[in-house]
Amino acid sequence: MQTKQGSNSGTSPMSEHAFAMLGVEDVAYIREVSVDGNKAWAIIGADGTSLALAPNRELAFAAALQADRTPVSAH
Repeated sequence: MQTKQGSNSGTSPMSEHAFAMLGVEDVAYIREVSVDGNKAWAIIGADGTSLALAPNRELAFAAALQADRTPVSAH
């Protein structure tokens, strides 16, 4: 919200690093991968860290939820 002087109501802008860190502990991306020629499902943190592998999509989503992360499909 802007005031008459054109400021942004006294808040400072978020740094690029702080913006990039949003959701790091809350989101897990689920993506199909190939491991030694076999289909698996990777569970990947929002920062790109590989968290785990699962044999099927449903188990990958369940594992993310059990770890208190919101699973999101990634293509």
